[in-house]
Amino acid sequence: MKTQTEFLKLRTHLEQQIIGQKKLLDRLLISILTGGHILLEGAPGLAKTTAINTLASGVHAGFQRIQFTPDLMPGDLTGIDIFDPETHQFKFVNGPIFHEIVLADEINRAPPKVQSALLEAMAEHQVTVGGVTRKLPDLFVVMATQNPLEQSGTYPLPEAQLDRFLLHIKLDYPTPEEELEILKLDRKLHYGEDRETIQSQLTPDTVLTARREVADIHVDEMLEKYIVSLITATRHLGEWHKDWSDYLVAGASPRASIALLRAASAMAYIKGRDYVIPEDILEVAPDVLRHRLILDYSAMAANISADNIIQHLLSVIPIP
Repeated sequence: MKTQTEFLKLRTHLEQQIIGQKKLLDRLLISILTGGHILLEGAPGLAKTTAINTLASGVHAGFQRIQFTPDLMPGDLTGIDIFDPETHQFKFVNGPIFHEIVLADEINRAPPKVQSALLEAMAEHQVTVGGVTRKLPDLFVVMATQNPLEQSGTYPLPEAQLDRFLLHIKLDYPTPEEELEILKLDRKLHYGEDRETIQSQLTPDTVLTARREVADIHVDEMLEKYIVSLITATRHLGEWHKDWSDYLVAGASPRASIALLRAASAMAYIKGRDYVIPEDILEVAPDVLRHRLILDYSAMAANISADNIIQHLLSVIPIP
C-alpha cells in the first residue's frame, strides 16, 4: 500500500527530529490514522508541542495551538457572530477549533462551559453557535495536554469527556543517551541550522485514505474475543483478583473495545503489517484503558493505580 509506505517514511523522519519520544510519536500517528483524540500527560519540556506541530507539517494539515486558561470563553474556542456595520448583518468568524489538528494545551484549566463546547466538537465533529451547527474538517483531531505536577486552578475533566479520548498517554523523561542527542540537535538549531524539512507526500486526503486502509487491517476473531475479554474483565475485577473486587467504581465501556481494536489496527499499520498480532494489543492497551477506569477510594488508599490493574489483567488473561 503506497499510503502505508509514506506513513512509514514519516515515522522514520519524526524519530530523527523528535528524540527520546518514540512512544509519543507512535501514538500521534495512531491518532491521525484513526481520527481518535489523545490526551498527553507529562512534565513541561518533553517536546509535546514540537512533535504535534512537526506531525501536522508532515501531513500538510492545518494546525492550531490553543492555550486553555480559567478565563477562556466558549466563543474563544468555537468562534462568534460579529455584527458587520456595512451590511447590517451578523457574520460568523471561525474560532481556532476550525483546524484539522488542534493542540489543546493544559486542557484541564478551562471552565466547564468551554469543556462542553469542546466535547461537542470531539464527539460530533461540529460546533453550534447561535443555534447554527457547523461541521469541522474531516481530518479533525484534538491532541490535548495536561500537567500532572500542577493542579492548582484546574477543573478535572468529566468522565464523559475522558471517554472520548482514544488514548491517554503518560510521558517520561528521555534516557541520558537520548538527552545527549537532544543537546546536540539543539546546538545545531541554536546556531542557525534549520530543522530538516519533511519530504512527505501525505495530505489530508491521503490521510483519510489511510484511515480506510486501517479499517481494513485483518483482525483474527480470536484477537477480537481477547479484546472483549480484557474490557469485560475491568467490569468484574474481583474474578481476576479477589482482593481488588471493590477497587473499581466502574470499568471500561464498549467504546473501549472499539478504541482498542482501532488503536491496535493502526499500530499494525505503522509497523508495516496488514494484520494485527497480540503484541499490538498489549502495547496500546494501557493507553486505551487508564483513563476509562474509575477507581474507588479504597484503591487509592491501597496505592493501587489504574496502571497496576491494567498490567495485572494483561498478565492473567490468556493471550491467544
